[in-house]
Amino acid sequence: MFTASHKYARISPRKARFVVDQIRGVSIQEALRTLKFHPRRAASFVEKIVRSAIANAEHLITEKHLEVNLDSLFVSEARVDEGPTIKRWRPRSRGMAHPVKNRTSHISIALAPDNAAETD
Repeated sequence: MFTASHKYARISPRKARFVVDQIRGVSIQEALRTLKFHPRRAASFVEKIVRSAIANAEHLITEKHLEVNLDSLFVSEARVDEGPTIKRWRPRSRGMAHPVKNRTSHISIALAPDNAAETD
């Protein structure tokens, strides 16, 4: 299993989960194609993480001489956890303050080889 993550991503977990749910369980080629043309802002974050996981896989395959084909990799695990919330205040009328919560995410992607593709 090859992993990559982005901690403290400046996007709310709810917005990132929508994109991550669409690539879970698909091949890396299909995931990159989906993310490239996805209209949401979170797609660029997730695309960079998938590319990082692919680079990590290439490095480990060559370094440890693993018998894994890069074309057989798929997104086995895609998770978005909530990071710390950055709390700010905005001024309002009559001297009051209004809280602003800038939410952050921890996005994790794991790739695994598709065993069914290797047996064919």
